[in-house]
Amino acid sequence: MFKYSFDSLVYFGEDVEKSIERVAKFGYDAIELVGEPDAYDTTRVRNLVSDYGITVGSICSIYNAERDLAHPDANKRRQAIEYVKRVADMSAEVGCPVMIAPTANGKTASLTDFDDEVKWAIEGIREGAEYAAKLNINLCIEAWNRYETYMLNRLDQAMDMWKEVNLPNVGIMGDLFHMNIEEENIAEAIRQSGDALNHIHFADSNRKAPGLGHIDFIPALQALKDIDFKGHITFEILPAAADPFGVMKKGGGLEFFDDYTKKSIDYIKSLEKSLFAKTF
Repeated sequence: MFKYSFDSLVYFGEDVEKSIERVAKFGYDAIELVGEPDAYDTTRVRNLVSDYGITVGSICSIYNAERDLAHPDANKRRQAIEYVKRVADMSAEVGCPVMIAPTANGKTASLTDFDDEVKWAIEGIREGAEYAAKLNINLCIEAWNRYETYMLNRLDQAMDMWKEVNLPNVGIMGDLFHMNIEEENIAEAIRQSGDALNHIHFADSNRKAPGLGHIDFIPALQALKDIDFKGHITFEILPAAADPFGVMKKGGGLEFFDDYTKKSIDYIKSLEKSLFAKTF
């Protein structure tokens, strides 16, 4: 049976205890925290997840122009590497095993030679991962769709970078929202990733809760079962807007709190139950 987590990124502006309480109430095993170390009292977080009977399953790193491992400016690359290390520290402090590693996400075109930017990204991930390994933290390299990044759009591209990084505490991750745009076959991309896949995000085609769009989740769940996926199926859902956080700042997206948090796990667990019933 799978383990489930929910990305608190969508709980914009909310105190972390309310977020933890919510995911625990709806039957999640873990919560994914936002990769902003200064936003958390990590001792408090660790105590809260223990009190509510869940864990911190992963950290969702936040990408911006100052956190770009592929930037042609060496100073900006150094800032990005130091950010990775700070998130690794945060991960260790809250007892979290895996964090998402930034590459060039958020940029849709190279600023200089593409091959150089890939090389810098690999070097930065490697340095960050070597630091994280000392803390027993794993990194995952995420592919985003072409409208949000130019560097890694599919899992096979993430696999190529993963092979170049070549460290045991580095894997790759998929996100079904992005995969629905880029992959020819979502389930086959998962199978081809095999043991390298150490994290995954679920959302429907419109980035709402699964079941509210047109993605068929059964093949993806079967593929995760086939590769004996041990991580958390983590729901990362957001309002369908160019600036989803702007929507939430204005008081919109309230359905993403209780309503979609519950719908996400209930829908996928119902599919999982059907899938396992057919298998056995």
